[in-house]
Amino acid sequence: MLNRRSFALAFSFVAWGASAQAQSPASATMTPPVASPVRDVASFDEAVRRSRALPALETLMIAQDGETVVEEGFRGARTSRSTNIKSASKSIVSALVGIAIDKALLTGPDQKIAEILGADFPQDPDPRLATVTIGNLLSMQAGLERTSGANYGAWISSRNWVRDALARPFVEEPGGSMLYSTGSTHLLSAILTKVGGKSTLQLARDWLRPAGVEIASWERDPQGVYLGGNQMAMTPRSLLAFGELYRRGGTAEDGTRVLSRDWIDRSWTPRTTSRFHDGRYGYGWFIDDFAGRTGYYGWGYGGQMIYVFPDLALTVAITSDETQPSGRGGYVEDLHRLVTETILPSAAERKSRGDTG
Repeated sequence: MLNRRSFALAFSFVAWGASAQAQSPASATMTPPVASPVRDVASFDEAVRRSRALPALETLMIAQDGETVVEEGFRGARTSRSTNIKSASKSIVSALVGIAIDKALLTGPDQKIAEILGADFPQDPDPRLATVTIGNLLSMQAGLERTSGANYGAWISSRNWVRDALARPFVEEPGGSMLYSTGSTHLLSAILTKVGGKSTLQLARDWLRPAGVEIASWERDPQGVYLGGNQMAMTPRSLLAFGELYRRGGTAEDGTRVLSRDWIDRSWTPRTTSRFHDGRYGYGWFIDDFAGRTGYYGWGYGGQMIYVFPDLALTVAITSDETQPSGRGGYVEDLHRLVTETILPSAAERKSRGDTG
């Protein structure tokens, strides 16, 4: 455990008992002070206690000002063991797109996907397909029918996931309402593979390794394209390192530039709103208010979470049982409350009294 706790205890310094008979009558009638521990809000103890009480929560990691202050595994889970981060990987694919733009492999979020994926378009495509941009895919505003939810099984059972996603009918206009779809992020993975000349997994390892982010394994489609937006395994430590990359403004711990500050700003700009829970969404990141503080988070099925609060120099990584839904059952709200009610107050207190770096 890395410097996780500090304790402040108030103790009585007056001995009471038989020796009181030797004291003067005035002193003997004084009310003895009560020796009661004072909870240190900056210790994150309450966050750990609350985390332990959530049956689905497996690991909790907290870093502030670059220092890991909490690293906990519950019920046999370990922060050094890889876990499926599910759709939290959409935030990572967004980072890879940003790096590809920084490297001039892509021209920007306004680039039309037809320039790269045109050969995979269906015959006689809907004219609107030619107007879909990389930014539309990142913000889930492509307008194409979703491949997530009830459509997910049929999509991954298809022979070609890229072509199937592109052949979906339009149910919204490009740039319109948010349609959360793993197929959109998978199209970004296919785009990265084409412009990068390597698999998305290899690009991720080449580009993100300087920041301490390692992908252990990742599922591929029948054509060998790594599944953008799901089925990515990494350790909670790597997930925290990814959040820290964004918290530092795109640099590795040693100062190496990995991702531009401009791309982080673009990714954290709200562009649409989820119809399922009213969360604002940028490029692969949700944006929400937590007790008056703006927080940015990636969210994977089951409760795989990465939170960043730049004003507190705070990053939180949480992994959970990947088999249990986190949205409909209210578990993600439990995690938001955990952050809001226990982690943010402790981080703010540490910041105000100068306990951080």
